Amino acid sequence: MTHPHDPLGITGDRAAARPIQLETHGLDVIGDADRRGTPRMLFWPWFGANVSVLGLSYGAFAFGFGISFWQALVAGSIGIVVSFLLCGFVSVAGKRGSAPTMVLSRAAYGVRGNRLPSVVSWMLTVGWETALISLATLATATVFTSLGWGGGTETKVVALMVVAALTVVAGVMGFDLIMRLQTAITVVTGVLTLVYVGLVAHQVDWDAVKAVPGGSAQQMIGALVFMMAGFGLGWINAAADYSRYLPRDSSSRGVIGWTTFGGSLAPVLLLVFGVLLAGSSPQLSRAIADDPIGALTTILPTWFLVPFAVVAVLSLVGGAVLDIYSSGLALLSAGLRVPRYLAALWDGCLMIAGSIYIVFFAGGFLAQFMGFLTTLGVPVAAWSGVMLADLALRRRNYDDGDLFRPHGRYGDVPLVPPLLTLAATAVGWGLVTNTAAHWLGWQGYLLGPLGLGGRTGAWAYANLGVVIALALSFLGTLLLGRRRVRAQEALAPSPAPGEEILRA
Repeated sequence: MTHPHDPLGITGDRAAARPIQLETHGLDVIGDADRRGTPRMLFWPWFGANVSVLGLSYGAFAFGFGISFWQALVAGSIGIVVSFLLCGFVSVAGKRGSAPTMVLSRAAYGVRGNRLPSVVSWMLTVGWETALISLATLATATVFTSLGWGGGTETKVVALMVVAALTVVAGVMGFDLIMRLQTAITVVTGVLTLVYVGLVAHQVDWDAVKAVPGGSAQQMIGALVFMMAGFGLGWINAAADYSRYLPRDSSSRGVIGWTTFGGSLAPVLLLVFGVLLAGSSPQLSRAIADDPIGALTTILPTWFLVPFAVVAVLSLVGGAVLDIYSSGLALLSAGLRVPRYLAALWDGCLMIAGSIYIVFFAGGFLAQFMGFLTTLGVPVAAWSGVMLADLALRRRNYDDGDLFRPHGRYGDVPLVPPLLTLAATAVGWGLVTNTAAHWLGWQGYLLGPLGLGGRTGAWAYANLGVVIALALSFLGTLLLGRRRVRAQEALAPSPAPGEEILRA
C-alpha cells in the first residue's frame, strides 16, 4: 500500500525515496494506514498553486476600482488572507472526514442532493484550469514574440502541448506526483519571481504611487471582495482534497494556519509589489488590464525573458494541476461512476479542447469566459456558507459509511440546504454586476430596488453579492440546521462503507 500523504519524506528518508505511483483513491475515505504526516505539509500545494506572476497583475486590477495605494494594500491583503482562512476552515473537514471536499459536503446536502453543488464545483474547476492553461500558452507566445523567435501558431501549439501534458499527467497520477511537482514549482517559481522583482524594482516611483487619489468605501469594498473571489474563494470547493490524508488527530489550528499561510503568503507579497508597479506607471497599469502576463515583460531586460516564461508557465500550471485533480473528484461526486484517474483524464480532454478554442479561435472570448467563471463564484460562495456553518455545528467526526448511503443519517435530498443555496444565489446575482461579458447584463437586478443606486450607482461594482450569498447561507444554516446536526450525531456509528460507494 502506498502512502500518498507522505511524498515529501516528512516521516523519513525512506518515504522520500519511494517511487511515485498512480493514486487509486477516488471518493473513498482514506484508511488509517494511508493517513500520515503533519499539517505543515499543506504549505507546499497551497503555496505552489498561488506563487503566480498573476499576483503582480492583481495590483493593477485593484487600482481599477479607483482606490489609492494604501486602500489597495489594505483591501487586497484582507481579501486574500480572509479568503484563504475560509479555505483553512474547510480543510479541517478534510482531516475530520478523510474524504474529498464534495463528499464531505454530503453531510449538509444529502448524498444525492449534493450532486447539484458538485456539478457547479466541477464546472468552476474545469473552467479555471482551462483559463490557466490558455494564459500559460499565450504567455509563452508573448515572450517568444518579444525575443523575435516567432510567437505564432507553431509556438502556441507546442506550448499548449507541454503545459497540458504536465497538467493532465499530474492530475491522472494523483496526490503523490502533485505534491512533489508542487514542491518543485514552489522552489523554481519562488526564486525566479524574486529575481524578477529585483530586476524591475527600479521602476517603482514612490511619488507617483503616493499621488494616486483615494476612492470611496464602496470602491474599497469592491476591491476587497474581488480579491476574495480571485484567490481563496476560487479554491474553497477543493480545500479538503489535500488535508484528507492527514491523521484525524492532527491539530485543527495547524491545518487552518498552514493552509492560510501557504495560500496567502505569495499573493500578499506579490500584490504589494504589483500595486507599487501599477501605481508608478498608469501606462503599465492599463496594459496589465488588457494583457496580464504580456505587459509584465515590457519592463524586463531581454536576457530574462526566457526565465520569465518559465515563471509564468510553471506558476499557472501549479494552479491548473490542483484544479484538474479536484475537478475529477467533483465529477465523481456528481454521479459519474469511473475510477478517479479516468475522471481526471476526461476533464483534461475538456480542458485541452477549451484551451484550443480560446487560444486559436475565440479572439476576445477569454474575457467572456472569465465573466462566466465569476458568475459561478456566487453559487460557490453560497455553498461555502452552508458548508462552513454545517462544519461549525458539528462536534464529532463524519460518519464514514453514511457519507455514501442515501438512507443513512445524512439523508438523500434534504430540502433546506439546496433551497438556502438557491435563495442566496438569487440574492447574490442581484447584487453584482459583470462588465466582462455583455450577456451577463441581467445581473444586478436588486441594486435599484434596494436603494443601492442601480447598475451604475456607487454600489454597482462593490461585488456585494458574493459576501451576501455566503453570509445568508451561513446564517440560514446556523439557524435551521442545528437540530438536524444534533440528531445525526446522536446516532450510533454505522457500518464501514462498502459497495454502496459506487452506487452513491
